[in-house]
Amino acid sequence: MTLWQRLKRPPWRTLLLLAALLGVAGLAYLAWSPGERVADGRDDTGSNGIWLQHGWLGDDAWFETNGRDPARFRSAEKIQQLRTQLTRHGIKYVFPHLCPCLPDGSITAHDPVQMERFLDGFSSISVLPWIGGVHDESAHPGVKAWRARFTSSAAALLTAHPRLAGVHVNIEPMPEGDSDYLVLLDELRATLPPGKMISVAAYPPPTRWHPFPDVHWGESYFREVAKRADQIVPMLYDTGIKWQKPYRKLMVDWTTEVLAWSGGKPVLLGLPAYDDAGSGYHNPKVENLRNALRGVHAALANGKPASYGGIAIYSEWEMGGEDWKALDEEFCKSRGNVD
Repeated sequence: MTLWQRLKRPPWRTLLLLAALLGVAGLAYLAWSPGERVADGRDDTGSNGIWLQHGWLGDDAWFETNGRDPARFRSAEKIQQLRTQLTRHGIKYVFPHLCPCLPDGSITAHDPVQMERFLDGFSSISVLPWIGGVHDESAHPGVKAWRARFTSSAAALLTAHPRLAGVHVNIEPMPEGDSDYLVLLDELRATLPPGKMISVAAYPPPTRWHPFPDVHWGESYFREVAKRADQIVPMLYDTGIKWQKPYRKLMVDWTTEVLAWSGGKPVLLGLPAYDDAGSGYHNPKVENLRNALRGVHAALANGKPASYGGIAIYSEWEMGGEDWKALDEEFCKSRGNVD
């Protein structure tokens, strides 16, 4: 019996067929190119955002508890350095951390002198403190008294520091369909001083790649939240995906969906720049700025909807040299020197 005759008989016939199928699938994956590289800055609106660390506004107790040095933050020089770097990269909105709120709903303490110093340095950038907390731990939107304290505390913050542009609300996890959250946003709108923004950290659409419904919002609920917000910032990461191309394709789909679902409200696409390797929900070799941006560019290739406001980076305190380089090479317009 020849070798070819043997290969045509079981089990070799089945093994050859499987090998051929795997080979075709492998070639198809290699040829698959779901993203697009853009180096000319066409998708950089100059109205991007970034989440900032607690130290920029935190009070003395926070520094003492966490063993941090306030000198890293509390000077006009440090603030100027940060502002210059952000302005060079088209950042218009910053979300400095003031979480978690206290059990009664009060926003966590800040240093008022530093707040004004920070606002002095960020006069050309919209500052929206990042408020909220962990659902059912520090945040209880289903409790009327908690909501009342949370909204009045936010209003008091904006009244005390009128140069603040508004607040950035982030309560996690926030299950789809939670009507108490919608009530909270309505009450916040009614309580805040006129003209102040409500920015919301939102969840991305459901996907087969990440079947965890408590961290995804369907179209109907996404639209209900967007109705109550002035700006919506979907967090397009923490998927647990282990391969670059599927995440890039997911970014194409998510970008298209959230821009269509916002009801015309401006959307900043929340992109990952952090390292939680080993967490199970994030692989920095997959979920990173360079890879995410290629998915965004592909989604915008046929035109940018009016709802596209730019991107938002999570987070400033994790951004290293390679992250800034990726942002320059894959997204930003050249702005030269910025004072």
